[in-house]
Amino acid sequence: MANTYSQIYIHVVFAVEGRQNLIEPKHNDDLQKYMTGIVSGQNQKLIAINNMPDHVHILVGLKPNLALADLVGDIKTGSSNFINRQRWISGRFN
Repeated sequence: MANTYSQIYIHVVFAVEGRQNLIEPKHNDDLQKYMTGIVSGQNQKLIAINNMPDHVHILVGLKPNLALADLVGDIKTGSSNFINRQRWISGRFN
């Protein structure tokens, strides 16, 4: 079909394993920028992002050329690895 337009908004919530308060407020900006980069790198539109010590909310404008599961998997894996590389917590972040 010519001139087809899709508009999909997805609200994703990532919780820290066990809902522990592991995301310190001083790291909020760095974590949000990193997650924004992952979404932008997939050519998706990040509309809003916010986090609390035990979870993160993301609102994404999802294009139909990418599966939601692929985007969520990339964000989860990438952000967890980023936190572990930064050594923001003792032990492993999940």
